[in-house]
Amino acid sequence: MLLEHDGAAFALIRRPDPVDVITPYGYGGPAGRHVREFWLAYEEWCRTNGVLTTFVRFHPLYANAREAPIRVEPIAPTVAWRLGQADLAAGMHLNHRRAVRKAQKAGVTVTSDEGVGEFVPLYEETMRRAAASPFYFFSSAYWRGLERATVARFDAQLDGAVVASALCLASPPWLHYHLGASSDEARRIGAMHLLFLEAATWARERGYERFHLGGGVGGREDSLHEFKRRFDPGGLADAAVGKAVHDEEAYARLTGGDASLDGFFPAYRATVAT
Repeated sequence: MLLEHDGAAFALIRRPDPVDVITPYGYGGPAGRHVREFWLAYEEWCRTNGVLTTFVRFHPLYANAREAPIRVEPIAPTVAWRLGQADLAAGMHLNHRRAVRKAQKAGVTVTSDEGVGEFVPLYEETMRRAAASPFYFFSSAYWRGLERATVARFDAQLDGAVVASALCLASPPWLHYHLGASSDEARRIGAMHLLFLEAATWARERGYERFHLGGGVGGREDSLHEFKRRFDPGGLADAAVGKAVHDEEAYARLTGGDASLDGFFPAYRATVAT
């Protein structure tokens, strides 16, 4: 759902039993004009609607964590590739430039289009190969929703077959990398490196200022984060999550008396390993 107040907006998911709020997959939080006033109105909305907690993954480019009157915790920065550079390839890490040349030598070409296209089977194959959790497998309704959005798709092709693909949300002045997929062969020959460079070039030619690649899994500085960082080592953007408890007594009851915001939040939704 979308909440709006005095020029600010907040896209959220409201979950039941107990009622709480989280941001949708990706980055979000209140953005727009008069964000401070929005937070006051939001607190009242939570009381009226019986919302117990709020968990927000703030948007690094909007930098909206700065104005949040809730608990803010920094996570690993995301990569926001600066497209104003004269030579995008020259700004990449040496190993990434080598991978691009390897893909080009292998005969990889990159095309752009709109919509989801044939992305889903390659994506699900990629997730299975990575032993990804069920969280990363989306329903058909999710894919239909993306079709209605402004989605730019980039396909890396080899011998007429798509071996790597990326879905990006095109919303000037930023192009946001959303989901990617690649075959084993694509990984071996650096097809994704070339795909990202071509997508960045596409965006720059259309006046975009940043290509937001995001960060690592779960906001960590892992191998995925390093892969993205090497496209623009100086293009890091501060990232953070936010935590708020709107009814401390109820929260303490559900967590066995521990009202701390440390660790997994909200604590009553943590899974217990057996």
